[in-house]
Amino acid sequence: MWENSASEDLVALVDSLNFAQKVERSLQLISEAYRRFGDQMVVANSLGKDSVAVWHLAKRINPSIRGFIGTTRFKPAETVEFMKQEVSRYPELMVFRNDEAIPEELYRTEPDRCCHLLKVKPTRWAIEEMNVTCWVTGLRCTEGLTRVAFREVEERDEGLIKLNPILLWHEREVWQYLAIHSVPVNPLYAEGYRSLGCAPCTRITSDACERGGRWAGTGKCGGECGIHTQPLKAGAESGSS
Repeated sequence: MWENSASEDLVALVDSLNFAQKVERSLQLISEAYRRFGDQMVVANSLGKDSVAVWHLAKRINPSIRGFIGTTRFKPAETVEFMKQEVSRYPELMVFRNDEAIPEELYRTEPDRCCHLLKVKPTRWAIEEMNVTCWVTGLRCTEGLTRVAFREVEERDEGLIKLNPILLWHEREVWQYLAIHSVPVNPLYAEGYRSLGCAPCTRITSDACERGGRWAGTGKCGGECGIHTQPLKAGAESGSS
């Protein structure tokens, strides 16, 4: 599966595989990655529904698998409380946060720079400090137009594999998995949010796009914070600084 994933027609697989087949495929991807990379395989946990589903899948492969949370000063109180609960349940989840001084309301004037400083940089720190050679994400190609070109197994940074084991899942399948396994989720979903981010940049919307509430009303609407598009290896340079 690992070797074939780069050449497969993922768009066709999204609707041709059933839920059970997708779960098994995700488990196989994580299992093979763990066999290859061992403790240097680490799960990125954003505290959103997709991340907690991936975290649960990874724990089914091996309970000792580590993870990290990249958080910011602008996370909603509900997300902060949920993070505390998750870290209490899983002390192998390390938290990374950038507390450096930034201009007031940078999220409004330069949202890309704000995301780079508060999200990308802590992710880089996690990759370096935890000696990561494979990081596992909850990214899905069905979330929005900015995520259709990703693959299940990628090497966007030389020497750093990125694994997207639920890339083919629909939103409804994520909720199905979480319900079946009684996985705790961020309470903000009960209020109507579909995609979670920082409080000033995330809204409840009726947009058909799952990520339509992210940076709503700006040119960045439904876009990316940068952790999936910018270099993450130590010393990596980026246009946003």
